[in-house]
Amino acid sequence: QVQLVESGGGLVQSGGSLRLSCAASGSFRSINAMGWYRQAPGRQREWVAGISRGGSTNYPDSVKGRFTISRDNAKNTVYLQINSLKPEDTAVYYCCANVVLAVQGRDYWGQGTQVTVSS
Repeated sequence: QVQLVESGGGLVQSGGSLRLSCAASGSFRSINAMGWYRQAPGRQREWVAGISRGGSTNYPDSVKGRFTISRDNAKNTVYLQINSLKPEDTAVYYCCANVVLAVQGRDYWGQGTQVTVSS
């Protein structure tokens, strides 16, 4: 069984920063790409950052320059640094990882961590 557990969310003032973490645990061979998504109340879940196993990163234009994704393969952990937080960043943030149990990878999701930005 694979589990992804996010942490690091909380209440922060506008302009502040947060660092989210997501650790994968369980029995698996490796982890391919990892990513972060968010879902604000009444809105669809949106992708905000992705990183390959080798460390190549991608972001939508809406968060470029403020969001930084990184990973530690030895710890099976992915991070999301969010700077210059805005009230519109308020959402539940989810991590996703493509985990290889035997041959093919399969996507797993964490339970989410709440980020609330006050104005």
